[in-house]
Amino acid sequence: MIEIKVPTVGESISEVTLVQWLKKDGEWVNRDELLCELESEKATFELNAEQAGILHHVAKEGDTLHIGDVACNIDETAEKPASAKADAPQDTPRPAAAKETTPAAPASSAPVAPAAGEKPAAVSAKATPVANAIMADKKIKPDGVKGSGSMGRILKSDVLAALENPGRMPGTPLFSREDQPKKMSNLRKTISRRLVEAKNTTAMLTTFNEADMSRIMDIRKVNKDTFKQQHGVGLGFMSFFTKACCIALQEWPAVNSYIDGDNLIYHDYCDISIAVSAPKGLVVPVIRNAESLSMAEIEKEVLTLATKARENKLSVEEMTGGTFTITNGGVFGSLMSTPIINIPQSAILGMHKIQERPMVIDGKIEIRPMMYLALSYDHRVIDGRNRSASWCASRNCWRSRN
Repeated sequence: MIEIKVPTVGESISEVTLVQWLKKDGEWVNRDELLCELESEKATFELNAEQAGILHHVAKEGDTLHIGDVACNIDETAEKPASAKADAPQDTPRPAAAKETTPAAPASSAPVAPAAGEKPAAVSAKATPVANAIMADKKIKPDGVKGSGSMGRILKSDVLAALENPGRMPGTPLFSREDQPKKMSNLRKTISRRLVEAKNTTAMLTTFNEADMSRIMDIRKVNKDTFKQQHGVGLGFMSFFTKACCIALQEWPAVNSYIDGDNLIYHDYCDISIAVSAPKGLVVPVIRNAESLSMAEIEKEVLTLATKARENKLSVEEMTGGTFTITNGGVFGSLMSTPIINIPQSAILGMHKIQERPMVIDGKIEIRPMMYLALSYDHRVIDGRNRSASWCASRNCWRSRN
């Protein structure tokens, strides 16, 4: 019997949460097969089978385990069941016929292509013709209606009930007063602790400015196709902001430093943290030595880290460190906000939604694509001169990009 224990995942991490079992208790597992998903305060990772055998769960989903605790056992002496021998390898493609036997739920929300000249309508394969007609007329999405018919089929009465109670989630009882407690994940607890710590331990101040995005948008419009062909990645705004921040940080090193006791630690490199919204919370992966990377290399790194974040595959090392943070609330439509410092860093730059506004240019009113920028910083380290200079350096960098 082999004991599968929780491994060491970081110097400061002492416990993890067992999120879910990927293999059932008593099921045959092959060597190196994924057994379960664990979540630490910084990242999510999996446990693998060290040997083939029968799996026996020790911990349950939702349990908090310390480093070195036994999560499960594997009986490597057990005989492999005949059913397991007959199973196809996991990497073998499934036959096309298998797709036809899968549940039709995902396809039910897929819109049917409208005929030429017709407006797109909300159509569901799981709704009656009358229900579909009403949803198309009232512009109701099928996934916002709870079907009460056979096999979840949406009826006319279901659509009318949805119209009478707009904003209510499907399946939620009318006038419900129930509370649903849910245990905070380790990641959410860490985010909460660090945000409160940043507010309580730093002399945080936020300064707002705005940037005319005309030049950058023109550059992207002219070069995006060529850039994609040459480098295999799109030309986004993040590479412009990252390079601008690196130039500003090198010109004004106080913004790229942090307090350590009675000392100020200055960095001669720019490790830029990029705030990413992941399914389980906010994560901040790091682009190492961003000052030495090209625009294409930055875009590739951003794409890689963002993909890993969405799939909960970021490692602890990829989220550790960082000398300055960039966060983009504009992707959520935010026009202005005050970002909180990512301690122990001394500053964070908040990007926001690009919006056309009337601006006075050389005495004339022109419509320009403008973005509000928010720089939150630790006033113990950064005073008005460093702040203003870093603003000028970064804004001049954006304007001079050709």
